[in-house]
Amino acid sequence: MEAATSAPRAPARTASRLDRARQAAPQVFERLRNAIIALELPPGAPLSRAELAGQFGISSTPVRDALMRLEEEGLVDVFPQHATVVSRIDISRAQQAHFLRQALELEIVRLLAEQNDEALIIRLDHAIALQQQFAKAGEFESFMAGDNDFHAQLYAAAGKQELWALVRSRSGHIDRLRRLHLPSPGKAQNIVRHHKLITRAIESGDADAAQQHLRKHLSGTLSELDTIRSHHPEYLTD
Repeated sequence: MEAATSAPRAPARTASRLDRARQAAPQVFERLRNAIIALELPPGAPLSRAELAGQFGISSTPVRDALMRLEEEGLVDVFPQHATVVSRIDISRAQQAHFLRQALELEIVRLLAEQNDEALIIRLDHAIALQQQFAKAGEFESFMAGDNDFHAQLYAAAGKQELWALVRSRSGHIDRLRRLHLPSPGKAQNIVRHHKLITRAIESGDADAAQQHLRKHLSGTLSELDTIRSHHPEYLTD
């Protein structure tokens, strides 16, 4: 049994009641995963199955299933008969997720640059405009959602939506690194700038430039790993 006495109450956004028209376990998984990525549930935070079931107004079975999925993604550590806690950010997993994403997206932006999809450029520009608004307002969760939407548009335009789902399922650790780094001065603005450069390169049909800008864009967080580690040593593990 997970320890219940020390578990903090989950954030209200995470623990609000579920949509009874949908299966409970996927909803619990998504809400907990979002809270973990947003660091509302930081590394080391204990998760009580019984307490979560009470907060969501459900039985413990869907909570157990959600925690099992989170364990598969490496986002929680389960200690049988003892406790479940949010995992520390695993640098090796983050690096592997970066390698996978870069390999896929370099080919995707090259493919898109060789096409002439005006509708895609309009969608990308719209996503960038929204990100600019979120950056100015300091709305980091909305900004990260907008960042993901920009990249999801690339996969969709290339007909690779299933690969985007694969990337997302492997990106929990690097996404938490990104969330730690995002409030740094100029970080959000750099992301927007890179998105603009990638979009303009795709629009002009310059595949080499699109790949160059994408490579720099995706490497931004890992290139600052030492700084992130110095500020949050208790959150990271090698």
